[in-house]
Amino acid sequence: MMKLKLKDFDDLRVKPGKAVDLSDHKTDRTHGVPKNPEEAIETLTQKLGVLQENLYAEGRRSLLVVLQGLDASGKDGTVRHVFDHVNPTGIQVISFKQPTTEELRHDFLWRCHNRTPPRGYIGVFNRSHYEDVLVVRVHADKLLAPELRGEGEGAAKEWQRRYRMITAFERILEDAGTRVLKFFLHISKEEQRQRFIARQKDPTKHWKLAEGDFEERKYWDHYQRAYEQMFPATSTKEAPWYIIPSDHKKARDFYIAGILVGILKEMDPQPPKLANPALTRLKFK
Repeated sequence: MMKLKLKDFDDLRVKPGKAVDLSDHKTDRTHGVPKNPEEAIETLTQKLGVLQENLYAEGRRSLLVVLQGLDASGKDGTVRHVFDHVNPTGIQVISFKQPTTEELRHDFLWRCHNRTPPRGYIGVFNRSHYEDVLVVRVHADKLLAPELRGEGEGAAKEWQRRYRMITAFERILEDAGTRVLKFFLHISKEEQRQRFIARQKDPTKHWKLAEGDFEERKYWDHYQRAYEQMFPATSTKEAPWYIIPSDHKKARDFYIAGILVGILKEMDPQPPKLANPALTRLKFK
């Protein structure tokens, strides 16, 4: 496998402030993916395991990975396959559900802050604080508190305010030693349909089906616009968004594993030196 560097994936990164049109980003792209992706993915995920162990041993910094995407885009599959060689004791996977009554009485970031990874850990948000500028925006009439709703310019100001809060929140994490990396799993509407049909046909996947799957497809274009408006406002140099082509699962895993390895190599976590070198020479009896 070629020696990959983080810059090899730079065309997938959303540049700060640059407008995004998702129709310009192919969901079935495989550019740069080796002919035998399984071998490359295995090599990358093994490297990821070693780098995570060093991060844990160092114990000074952490990495927060945000996974966002429409239903059936592959968030669960990404967690299973990309983090296959990461020690379970050094990773936290959090999935945010519908806010509780208590959480709704606070600002929308309140419930996220205490779920960020502690020093030495990789944290994965399977859905995240970005739900509050995506699904809440699409269904503002139902999910946004009445006192925050507005029309025209008033509504736009609410989303811009939330974008500012998110970027400020992520700067706080960065300043405290938590690197933030965000992936949008980009699939086509037809690919989503095929994945839903596959769930219908497979009894072991029936538990994944929900009435909302049928209803939310009606809002496909609304979600596309919500993502397009969110990306340039929240992709920063320190906490970038990557738009990951995800129609092909192996390509998705290759891109994400490669970027994660590149980021952790850039962070270069170093285990502490042994305080007492004589311990390496003592004989066990």
